[in-house]
Amino acid sequence: MPDPGLSPPSGLPAAAAHFGAYVLANAQAHATPGLDALPALPGVPALPGMPAGAVVPVDVPGPVEVEAPADVPAPADAAVPFGGPGVLDRLLRGPSGVGTAGLYLTERQDPVQPAAPPRSETKTEAAPAGPAVGNPIPGLYHHPVPEPDPARVEEVSRRIKAWAIDEVQLYPDEWEEQFDGFSVGRYMVACHPDAPTIEHLMLATRLMVAENAVDDCYCEDHGGSPVGLGGRLLLAHTALDALHTTKEYQPHWAESLLSDAPRRAYRSAMEYLVRQCSPSQADRFRHDMARLHMGYVAEGAWAQTDYVPEVWEYLAMRQFNNFRPCPTITDTVGGYELPADLHALPAMQRVIALAGNATTIVNDLYSYTKELAGPGRHLNLPVVIAEREDASERDAYLKAVEVHNDLMRDFEAEAAALAAACPVPSVLRFLRGVAAWVDGNHYWHQTNTYRYSLPDFW
Repeated sequence: MPDPGLSPPSGLPAAAAHFGAYVLANAQAHATPGLDALPALPGVPALPGMPAGAVVPVDVPGPVEVEAPADVPAPADAAVPFGGPGVLDRLLRGPSGVGTAGLYLTERQDPVQPAAPPRSETKTEAAPAGPAVGNPIPGLYHHPVPEPDPARVEEVSRRIKAWAIDEVQLYPDEWEEQFDGFSVGRYMVACHPDAPTIEHLMLATRLMVAENAVDDCYCEDHGGSPVGLGGRLLLAHTALDALHTTKEYQPHWAESLLSDAPRRAYRSAMEYLVRQCSPSQADRFRHDMARLHMGYVAEGAWAQTDYVPEVWEYLAMRQFNNFRPCPTITDTVGGYELPADLHALPAMQRVIALAGNATTIVNDLYSYTKELAGPGRHLNLPVVIAEREDASERDAYLKAVEVHNDLMRDFEAEAAALAAACPVPSVLRFLRGVAAWVDGNHYWHQTNTYRYSLPDFW
């Protein structure tokens, strides 16, 4: 066998150089007289390493809702160095010091470090009236976030319900309480603090609701079944990735897109998305949705054969059947674009994968008691660990917390390393957006006491 020779060099420098040319060409193509006099977009924080007054290029169609004061101070002149101790903190917090607090819509709080919690006999209390507070899982590594903007939450909640009822006829009347209890408006506002308008938030919100409709109606407790799942998912996927066929059969396919609620939701949500994103962003999303559907099929196959996977096999399935399509569109929701060559970097793909894996284990942990109360055996990480490693329910659950914490620390370390290696403004903003989604996802699970309660393991 011939010597394959040296491995090719990292693509980071070439990608960064390519993006530099992209930025210059884009700036020249969109040059506007008097542009220097315009303020930065509200709610778009300055990024480490940017000079004073620099503005991240953002192409936002339509008017921008101004929600921040006009006299937002400019960032400090000195560039923030990359690498070394504290790089992740600088990456996720951005500028610090006198006069920089106004650069953020939300304040990133210190992470909650896992600790061995005392055993308590007190069960989780029912949700109080008014906004839910919820209890974080003891020992779970996470970053608390402030309450999302209530005005935005209310407006997104109003619009998404109108879309679900009037545009796509998503659910019957008897499901209304469950739809409201999902609190998707609060979820998406918490996950996308830099979205420049309500309509940008609605892009993510429609897709989230559509994805859950497919999961509930095809896979889970609203008529779902593993039998025939692959065929249903493939046909639903054509609502995202259009069928290109002959004139004779095209009308049959088009009619099928309106045949059930999941496909109606997919078709409508995708139409909204492609109007406001680039072709590469849309294709990126389609790719991640194909990954999601492959994960659904794998879980369904195991359910049909009553197979409990090994822990590593379960984690492999969860890398596909997970939240990845949500943080991967953080730039679209933020009103800018991470160029395709930078998004495709192996280092960026690892960061996104780790973020998706960690947030999905959060779902496993918070939904644990809900799934135990349902019919049959529902696979989640604690259940698989208990079965495959001969552990008690409590020990298996606590082991799953450790798995999540390891994934979170790997995500943060890899994000910091990528920021140091490729300090391009759109990369830094995208990494901050993914981190915000990770934090917002935990916030929603913690506070959604309508859906979730904690087991009595502490």
